[in-house]
Order: sequence, then C-alpha cells, then structure tokens
Amino acid sequence: MINRLLLLFFITVSISVNAQKIRIACIGNSITYGAAMVNREKNAYPAQLQAMLGAQYEVMNFGVNGTTLLKKGNIPYWNTPEYSNALKSNPSIVFIKLGTNDSKLINRPFYNEFNNDYTSLIQSFRALPSHPRIVLLLPLPSFLEDSSSIFDPIIKKEIIPRIQQLAFETGCEIINLYSLFIDRSDLMPDKIHPSSLGATLIAKRLYELVKLNENKGFDIFKKIKEEKKLSSFYGFECIDFTFQQRNCKIVKPKKAAVGLPWVWRARFWGHEPQTDRALLERGFHVVYCDASELFGNPAAIALWNKFYDYMYQTGLSKKVALEGMSRGGVYIYNWAMVNPQKVACIYADAPVLDLKSWPGGLGKGKKSNADWEIFKTDYSLTEEQAKVFNNSPLKNAQKIATLGFPMLHVVGDADEAVPVDENTTPFEITIKKAGGNINVIHKPGVGHHPHSLANPTPIVDFILNATHQKTNFAAIASPGSEYRSGAGWKEGADWWTQNNEINELLASNASTDIVFIGNSITQGIAGNRASVTHAPGKAIFDSVFKKYSWVSAGISGDRTQHILWRLQHGNYATAKIKIAVLTIGVNNFADDAPEEIAQGIHQIIVWMKKYMPATKIILIGPLPAGVKKQDMFRVKYDNVQSIIQKEDDRKQVVYFPLSSRFIQTNGDLNLAYCSSDGIHLIEKGYEIWALALQPLIEKILSK
Repeated sequence: MINRLLLLFFITVSISVNAQKIRIACIGNSITYGAAMVNREKNAYPAQLQAMLGAQYEVMNFGVNGTTLLKKGNIPYWNTPEYSNALKSNPSIVFIKLGTNDSKLINRPFYNEFNNDYTSLIQSFRALPSHPRIVLLLPLPSFLEDSSSIFDPIIKKEIIPRIQQLAFETGCEIINLYSLFIDRSDLMPDKIHPSSLGATLIAKRLYELVKLNENKGFDIFKKIKEEKKLSSFYGFECIDFTFQQRNCKIVKPKKAAVGLPWVWRARFWGHEPQTDRALLERGFHVVYCDASELFGNPAAIALWNKFYDYMYQTGLSKKVALEGMSRGGVYIYNWAMVNPQKVACIYADAPVLDLKSWPGGLGKGKKSNADWEIFKTDYSLTEEQAKVFNNSPLKNAQKIATLGFPMLHVVGDADEAVPVDENTTPFEITIKKAGGNINVIHKPGVGHHPHSLANPTPIVDFILNATHQKTNFAAIASPGSEYRSGAGWKEGADWWTQNNEINELLASNASTDIVFIGNSITQGIAGNRASVTHAPGKAIFDSVFKKYSWVSAGISGDRTQHILWRLQHGNYATAKIKIAVLTIGVNNFADDAPEEIAQGIHQIIVWMKKYMPATKIILIGPLPAGVKKQDMFRVKYDNVQSIIQKEDDRKQVVYFPLSSRFIQTNGDLNLAYCSSDGIHLIEKGYEIWALALQPLIEKILSK
C-alpha cells in the first residue's frame, strides 16, 4: 500500500513538472528536421534551442524532409504523422518554417492557394486549448542555380511576400531568417541546408524571441489622436498620419520590449529596411517624421523637437536610436547636437556630413544643382555664403565627440555621390582624436547604393548594445556544434565526440591534478585524447607536467558559453580536480563585446567556485590575439583582460595573463611563438606557455 502511494505521488509530481514546462513545437521541413547535418539529434536547431533554454522548456522537433506548406504540393506537411503529433502536443509556442520546398517548379502552379493553406495551418494551432503563440519563420536563401528546384528568386519574390502578408493579416510574429543567411553560404554546405553551426544561428535567434521581455498591453496606435491609415510594413502594422502638416509613420512590433526602445529614421522611408525589420522583431518601434527637404536646418530641428515630445509622451523610451541614410546623416547629427541627452546611438549610412561635398559638389562629388538651391534657401544663404558654410556635422565633429553617444557608419568605399574621404573619413578621424566612440564598416567596391547590409546583424547588434537590449550569448550555457575534421579531429568526430571523450577521461581518474580547460589552443596539448589529430603542444606539456595527472579539456571552436555548458553537464565537479587552468574567450571576439565575454568568463568562475570549491583556478582568459596592436582582436583582448583581472580573489582564483610572454615591446604579437593568424600557438609558443605555468602549478600543488 505504501509503495502504491509513493508511486502515485511520483507520477503526480512528474505530471505537475511536465505541465509547468513551456512546450515549443517546431514545425517545418528538412531544415527543421536537421537533414544533411552531422549528429542531427543533438545539432538540429530545435535540439540546440532546447539546450539553451534548459529544463523549464520542452522543445519538440516535428520537421519532415521535403514537405510543403501547400496542400497540393508534392509532399504536403498536412499529410504527415508529425503534423498530427504537433497538434496533440498542445504547445505554448509554435515555430512554423515552411515554404522552402514550395519554391520548386512542381509546386508553383498552386501559389494562388498558398495564403489560404497557410491561414488554415495557423488556425489549426490557434484552435488548440493552449492557444499558442505562433511565429512564422521566413525561409533561408537557396544558393542552388537550378531554377526548377529550390530557387532563391522564387523564395524572395513569391514565398516571402506571401508569408509577410499573412503575418500582417493574422497578427502572427515573424522572424527573418533569410537575411541572417544571405551572406553566410559557408554555413550551408549543400547550398540549401544549414550545417550544425548554421543551426546554432537559428537557435540563437529563436531564443531571443522566446526570452523577449515584453511590455504587455502597450499599444502606441491608441495614443495617436490624429486620423490614421493602416498598412503592412513587411508583416508589421504601420500607421500613416499627419503631424504639423508633415507625413509621419509608426510601425509597431508584435510584442513591445520592456523599456519601449525605438528607432527614428530620418529619410528615405522603407529603403533597405533590413535593420528596421530586425529591430521590429526584437520589440522596437520604428518611427518617421518627414522633414524633407530642410537639410537639418533650424526649422527641421524645431519640427523634430515637437515630434520627439509627442513620441515620448506616448511612452516610448527617453533615448532614441537615430538612423540616417545619405542626406539623412545631416538631419540626425544636427538634431543630436541640440538633444544629446535624448540620443541612445547614431547609425549613419553613407551619410552626408558636409553639405559643400553634397549637394554642393565642391570636392570630388557631383553637384546636385536642384538640391544645392534648396539648401541655400533652407539656410538663407547666398552662393558665396554657401561655399564657405561651416555648420555641417563634419565641422562640428569635435563637439559631437563629447556628447557621449556611440556612432556607427556604414559606407561604400567607391561612393562617388558622397565621397567617403570628404565625409565619414575626416569625421571619424576627428571623433576618435577627441575621444569619441565611433566605428565604421567599409564595403569595398560599393558605391552610394545599396545602403545598409544585406545581413544587418552588425548594425542590429550595435543598436541593441546601445539600448541595453542585446542578449549576451557569451553567458548563456549552450553546447558547441562544431563538426569539421579541420578542427583537428579524426574524421567523423564532432563536438559531442570530444565532449564525451573528455568526460570519460575525467571519470576514469580517482583524482586529477590539472585540467586545462579551453578551445583549440588548449586542445593542441592533446594529452590522452585519442580523437585529436593536431597536437603541437603535446610533447612539451607531456615533458613539463609528466609527474602530474592531467587532462586536456580543450575543444576547437569553444566559446565561454560552451565551457559553461560543459561544466554544468560534465564530470568536472566530481573529478576531484586540484587545479583548473581556464584559457577561453578568443572565439567570442567575432560576435561579442569585451564586457559580454568578461561576463561569460565570470559566470564560469561563479559556477566553478560553487561546485568545485576545492579546485584552484588559474585564470588566463583569452591568450594574446591580433598580430598588430591596433587589430580588433588585440583591442578586445586588452579590454577583456582589463575586466577579468578583478576575478583574482587571492583565495581560489589566480589571475595569470600571458601578455608579456607573447606581445613584443612594440605591441606586435611575437610570431616566433604564434601563428600568422594572430590566434593559435606554434610549438615554441606551447613551450613558452608550459614553462610560464610550471612554477605556479608546482607552487600550488606543493601545498
């Protein structure tokens, strides 16, 4: 009787725990299923999303190879057991990623039924008792050239617009996966399916949406009293209205982010809207107030002051991200100079910063006679006064540098209309010399058009950082997804093989003197790792540390988040490790800010101190990187080290940077020890590393 009661108790608890989980159904085709992917069970994007979200969520993969959204398609998703099972799962969130196979020639005759079929699919999930949140994922681009197969022009011109219209009509959320991959063919080995590393990109984007901190109940449209006209802006609701006799627009996100961040576009509404769309997905509002053609003069500033007050009164955040393309650069900088306390950041794209350069044509650029006359009228200038005009942003760069907001410029180096060396380059030099914060993205060989970036991620991340909305993936535990033999592994050995091998080594020892934890640089000492094929540091580490029991726990490609996950799900806490040498961070440099990387390292230290209290931690952080002192990797290295040195608590953590061993007095990386890539060590470098660690390790272990 007691046993039966216990069994009923455990069943009840189990049901209760599962009921509390947020269930996520991933509907889709082969990309969702994980076709053509190494270890799809662990690496398909639903599996990676599950690992990132953790135990409070249950992510289910209902992807089926080759399926279509169309009921009359060659392999309709509707006819699959996975569709029935997805409905039975009663999910809280549904991600739908269909449409790729619908682009095939065989399915194109049925496009007039696409919207009805998709609406029916949406309604079938909305009718569930769980009333799930439904998110439509735009198809990835195809890099195939066969027009009868999955064909990119059809995806872009036929499939995506239909899904966007459905998002508008049904109110479903939408995520633009297309732009995330348009410049990442390297992540699609067969030109259709993402690799496991590509799946990581998708999982991260879905994680951001799931974890969006929403300001519930906010509806800016209800706060606009003027007459409004509603339309679709790439699937989002947009209103047009008149304010101060000027045309204005507001696009609202499906779910507004806490803090109510917003982007204010200066000119050329709707042109190259990649950044605007990406920020709408993340809970930003996008607004526009037509001040053309005033060239940022006092009348434009006065108009914008009133419009800003209106937007702020609706509840939008005090600080706004300003976006200006071409002549829009003059507008945003002139307004920012008057209102610096209201500016979160500035994104300027091929910006006009000197009105004498354009429209004046007094330098390399071609003069625009009509615009030059408008400019003179706007500022009440004679021809001679206009030729010596000194109130453009370029002339005010030194003042702008002191106003405190970060700036990002995106420019085409072959711009003949607004020459870079007459506008952004001298502006950037002055800003940096005066201590301002500016970064410039150059597009080699590109002219004034096209604006923006096909994949706007660098711009989006800049704005997210400046508005404190960016997700720090460096501090969110997740497994790696590296799979290539070029990582220094035996053919067929992926990240999971390496992780399992390390855990087995840790479990096989009664106690371990030293564990070297890190990425490919640490992996290069190999130890007893059977699947590691490239081990330039093995001989020297075997020699220097031969009297100790040690394990190389380095995995190629690992970042801080991967180390955190490995610690949480591995045998590190039970292995009775005496010393852990932590060398991590360089693989984060491409995507993460120094503060984010340092936070990731901090989370690792916090976990180790809690669950490995008897382990002494030697914190190296990233090894020196960047061949030259001014290289981006070197700048990030220096900034990360300046933050993580505070982790030295004199009790369990010993901060042990190696800058002086690998960086020469002139600031250059010593290539006698390091590879020309500015990251990896060669054999002599491993010798320097081992000999630097030896006295410290011997001192700790002798106690």
